[in-house]
Amino acid sequence: MRKTAVLRDSLFLDHDPGFDHPESPQRLKVINEVLDKEEVKDCFVYPDFEPASHDIIGLNHGKDLIDRVAETAGKIFDALDPDTKTSPDSYAAAILAAGALVKGVDLLVEGAVDNGFALVRPPGHHAERDRSMGFCLFNNVAVAAKYAISHHKMKRVMIVDWDLHHGNGTQNSFYDSDMVLYVSTHQYPYYPGTGAVTETGKGKGDGYTINIPLPGYQGDIDYATIFDDIIVPIGKEYNPELILISCGFDIYKGDPLGAMEVTAPGFAYLTRAMVQLAETVCEGRLLVTLEGGYDLNGQRDGAMAVLSELLGEPLDTGYPTNLKEPASKLLSGKKSVHPAIVQARDVAKRFWKL
Repeated sequence: MRKTAVLRDSLFLDHDPGFDHPESPQRLKVINEVLDKEEVKDCFVYPDFEPASHDIIGLNHGKDLIDRVAETAGKIFDALDPDTKTSPDSYAAAILAAGALVKGVDLLVEGAVDNGFALVRPPGHHAERDRSMGFCLFNNVAVAAKYAISHHKMKRVMIVDWDLHHGNGTQNSFYDSDMVLYVSTHQYPYYPGTGAVTETGKGKGDGYTINIPLPGYQGDIDYATIFDDIIVPIGKEYNPELILISCGFDIYKGDPLGAMEVTAPGFAYLTRAMVQLAETVCEGRLLVTLEGGYDLNGQRDGAMAVLSELLGEPLDTGYPTNLKEPASKLLSGKKSVHPAIVQARDVAKRFWKL
């Protein structure tokens, strides 16, 4: 059993974008309800963490945006874009969310934990340097990567983004850099409209952005093939010092905002692939952060599948999260030959030995 950190705080429930908004506090409540069960909660460690300072958030965001988000503090309602609404505690939750990832990076570097899952709200991967958008205030995973580079002198960080939506903010944070390898699977064309297979980076970053756009209705076998045949081999060649995952459960079968068909065992498979990659290349240093996911059953079951694979032991949740050996049995010798996957692999071959 690994030592897995769960970074959570009740403040993340106080960010409330408003009635009937899909990014609701309930998304986190359903996960916390299972984590609070006697047979589950003692499996994990729960580190304390502090809000990220403006200086640390400023590693990835401009002062004007930081100040704009800070202005929402205490306001009953504000809107940073048509989809991105705030409540009195949203700013506090946003800087604490970034702080959770910063703490997670520190714990991994120190060897205090083997891996971790930051159960945070608001999500982050759409937030650009100077713009909050797509439910996201600050880009938590991008802040964490830049913190690892600036404070821990890392030269190679890998970000894997399996959210339904393309992480435009994360991509743009590192598009011209070879110090971060950004790999994204996403439904395309779909919000936010970025993430074409031809978007591969520029300058020193050419080849260090890998986009795998999918048309929809891809399931466990498709995603397992992508990870086995594209993401893991590239990760081994890149040899990162840290792996970060933008984990969106909106690729779950039945999610109201998407058209993917991944199940809980599928999330287990993807996580196990990343755990094994991290153990091969970077002493297991793997930090997962919560992004999207709007079906509450998918949110709950997906999160428990991810957590059980991080831990390395099945969790007694009472729900169909992961079987004894879901990851090893999922493929059963099958491979997807979907044209979108083949095309993405062909583009990636220009830069990596696949």
